[in-house]
Amino acid sequence: MKKPGRMARDAATESPLAVAVAERDRGTMAMVERALKRRDVMLAFQPVVQAARPDRPAFHEGLIRILDETGRIIPAREFIEAVEPTETGRVIDCLALDMGLRALGRDATLRLAINMSARSIAYPRWMRILRQGIRADPTAAERLILEITESSAMAIPEIVAVFMKDLQTEGIAFALDDFGAGQTSFRYLREFYFDILKIDGQFIRGVATSPDNQVLTQALLSIARHFDMFAVAESVENAADAAWLTTIGMDCMQGYYFGAPTITPPWKLPQAARSA
Repeated sequence: MKKPGRMARDAATESPLAVAVAERDRGTMAMVERALKRRDVMLAFQPVVQAARPDRPAFHEGLIRILDETGRIIPAREFIEAVEPTETGRVIDCLALDMGLRALGRDATLRLAINMSARSIAYPRWMRILRQGIRADPTAAERLILEITESSAMAIPEIVAVFMKDLQTEGIAFALDDFGAGQTSFRYLREFYFDILKIDGQFIRGVATSPDNQVLTQALLSIARHFDMFAVAESVENAADAAWLTTIGMDCMQGYYFGAPTITPPWKLPQAARSA
């Protein structure tokens, strides 16, 4: 009797949940790849406001969005985890950077943060887009912020540190995104010299009434202060949380309380609409 092959044994022992997750990821990848072929990709813009002057954005974050076949806008959180380790993830990073640099070129007053994976550092097309954008607009570098997630940065810390040092000499700023959500090595944090530290929303949501989150948020803010980083609280969703964060000296805040991501650039809206 012939013994079952390895693939057959693996399939037999794979849990129904693992099969469902794999099938979902395959469907997500297929949807994203179809959208990329149609060029149904755009940026949505969300303000990051000064805590002391919440009516004045310090900068905006450009968040990648795709359209499915029905025209529905799909936010990055629904697909980025599946595509980030793949070639498709590199293509998305390239498109996000290209659209961000074009937005900077259209508005000389704009400061914009664009997300990237550390995996894109060695992707030649991504670097070409960056160099071309900087050459086309001499002020673009000093108005560009590159956001790297904590988990992505910690995967290849030595490479990220060198990459950041090189580009910071040209005026580009760096933000460590989702801080506190991953397994940070504080030795590497000391060597990175990020300009901005964005505190993960899991510590911010409901912080005004959560003693545990208050202690953790204050500790993360203290880390930012110690390493001379500008601190941003993510996922600020109500007035009470915003008020508490202001009292502890948070530099900036970002979240639906101040503005949802919108594909219409907020700085192009009438003044009345912006203050509504």
